[in-house]
Amino acid sequence: MKESNARLGILLMVATTFVFAMQDGISRHLAGEYNVLMVVMIRYWFFAAFVTALAARKAGGLRAAAATRQPWLQSFRAVLLVAEICVAIWGFTILGLVESHAVFACYPLLIAALSGPVLGESVGWRRWAAIGVGFVGIVVILEPGFGVFQPAAIIPLVSALMFALYGLLTRYAARRDSAATSFFWTGTVGMVAMTAVGAWFWEPMSGGDWAWMGLLCLTGAGGHYLLIKTYEVAEASVVQPFAYFQLVFASVMGVILFGEVIRTNVAVGAAIIVAAGLFTFWRERQAR
Repeated sequence: MKESNARLGILLMVATTFVFAMQDGISRHLAGEYNVLMVVMIRYWFFAAFVTALAARKAGGLRAAAATRQPWLQSFRAVLLVAEICVAIWGFTILGLVESHAVFACYPLLIAALSGPVLGESVGWRRWAAIGVGFVGIVVILEPGFGVFQPAAIIPLVSALMFALYGLLTRYAARRDSAATSFFWTGTVGMVAMTAVGAWFWEPMSGGDWAWMGLLCLTGAGGHYLLIKTYEVAEASVVQPFAYFQLVFASVMGVILFGEVIRTNVAVGAAIIVAAGLFTFWRERQAR
């Protein structure tokens, strides 16, 4: 891979994380005013239109994008992701962006831990050690035993576990389906599932918040588009470590826009988790 491609891929990944952080900030605002299920439902309407438009432009059109030999797996992936998004946004409204993202940053470690039982991959002792260190970081953030432990602190950990499983199932689905097919099923099935649930929780929305909703839809589609372009120009192992910038951007937004505070234990725990995650990326690249 050319050095210029690597640099472009890194810049695109940083831009992607910024757009996704914006999306999380807008989601936190809207979910604080309206039902989470309704917010995610409207977002998925636009997302489904986006993936359908992309599929229609590719060779074979919608028929080729929808063709799969594993419809149950693809459907489960889609429902799992939309459920994870609901859990994550719910966590934003309760814990804020800073603490939610600090804990959620452990998802690469969960992927490494689950890659053995789910995909049959070998995980060496060094990566297991990094996973253990990462979970020490989670304990530092959650502070069990100090004061009154809040069960709500588990929400971002559940979200991270769901997202890690989604990522592993996506890799499993890629053995028989193209990325375009998985992306199409993610958007369309997710939209159907979310509409079936979210329609029951419809609330009137003010004109100003409709503008925020429109921006939420644009950032969602824009972030996915940037991510696609990132992986087109650079290898995943090169750009993936820079995905941690989303933690930085989201934390800055949480402090500036929502008056959140970065507690010392959260900063230390997040640093431990990120360091462990970067080590697992490095070991995976060495193994390849």
